[in-house]
Amino acid sequence: MTYSGQVTVGGPADVHELKDLMITKIAVGPMDNNAYLLRCRATDEQLLIDAANDADTLLGMIGDDGIASVVTTHQHGDHWQALARVVAATGARTYAGRDDASGIPVPTDVLVDDGDTIRVGQVELTARHLVGHTPGSIALVYDDPHGHPHVFTGDCLFPGGPGRTTRPEDFNSLMGGLETKLFDVLPDETWIYPGHGNDTTIGTERPHLAEWRARGW
Repeated sequence: MTYSGQVTVGGPADVHELKDLMITKIAVGPMDNNAYLLRCRATDEQLLIDAANDADTLLGMIGDDGIASVVTTHQHGDHWQALARVVAATGARTYAGRDDASGIPVPTDVLVDDGDTIRVGQVELTARHLVGHTPGSIALVYDDPHGHPHVFTGDCLFPGGPGRTTRPEDFNSLMGGLETKLFDVLPDETWIYPGHGNDTTIGTERPHLAEWRARGW
């Protein structure tokens, strides 16, 4: 089956099969959050991005193999409603951006800074700290050696623009981070997996950067 990235709450997950990594996307909770289960194909180790809601659904997706770790992209409550239950059930190590960890009511085992590496089996993800939506939001970049990069952006980048900000300085900070850490260094083919809604690509969004700057959101 061809991966579309289009999922709905209560509906089936969608699976993006890469050579070294399997990415399972599912929608959960009243705010239609996306959660992503990453599985290293060489070792079968698993990592969850955003235990957002519906712990039973997430644990069902995780299955009997469990997860080694769970990454919370940022401190907003809709992204960690199921975190305590998932960690209790799996014993997973928790990761979050250093400047957001205090806002997550589950202890963070590993504080993440810009450029840090998070591993799932033999696969490496690089964290990018993006300030603006929250102080400590992180995106995770998988630079697939067999193809184009894949980026999990939390609520920092969606189809059609950056994530919500409340002050002009936050917007400018987020746009600056997106431009220098994602758009300036990643090819158009880069696949974007956001915290809500459908996927997109760097190439789809790149022509609109000046438009976003001009409108201020």
